[in-house]
Amino acid sequence: MDSQPPDSSNPSEQPPQPPNGDQPYVQPFHHQPVAARVPERIARGVYSTGQIVLDSPKEFVIDFLQGLTRPHQIVARVVVTPHTMAEFRNALEQNLATYTQAFGPPVPMPPPPQQQRPTLQEIYENFKIAEDTAGGTYANSVLIGHSPAEFFFDFITNFYPTSAVTARVFLPAPMVPRFLSTITTCLEQFQMKYAPRNPGEGT
Repeated sequence: MDSQPPDSSNPSEQPPQPPNGDQPYVQPFHHQPVAARVPERIARGVYSTGQIVLDSPKEFVIDFLQGLTRPHQIVARVVVTPHTMAEFRNALEQNLATYTQAFGPPVPMPPPPQQQRPTLQEIYENFKIAEDTAGGTYANSVLIGHSPAEFFFDFITNFYPTSAVTARVFLPAPMVPRFLSTITTCLEQFQMKYAPRNPGEGT
């Protein structure tokens, strides 16, 4: 999902100049997410022990949960477009393959206890969310890295003139295969629910 830095030899890649008169001005640009600015309040990151992915016709919402201590909390909420979500899934799949080559497959997570699965409403009733988190943060790119024990995700906005990290999340490595599976399933369901149908298909 990394984009290339601007090429100073290409006039179309030069920083946009102020428009003349009242004419609107549109200029394509590219950024290198590795150089994204990291605000001080984001730099430390948050640790997640669970994830919920929600969808709508225009975006996905990823809620990162922390249930180690009470009160349980939603520590980050990230909003991405379907296109970004698909790129995120592909990048995570590749990163997990690289991890497996270096360290072997992550240790499997223990199966959940055999009990009735809580509803979405019950889950959210048990997790608190701070006011400054409830609105979520937008991202149109994701930078992924890992150590032997964990993965990290830098969610980034690539807007001119400065890319910025809007959320930094750490996940234990054993949780990543399940997270990847969740994203894949949600994308498949999204396609079934919202993808345009060809004329003549049943309603």
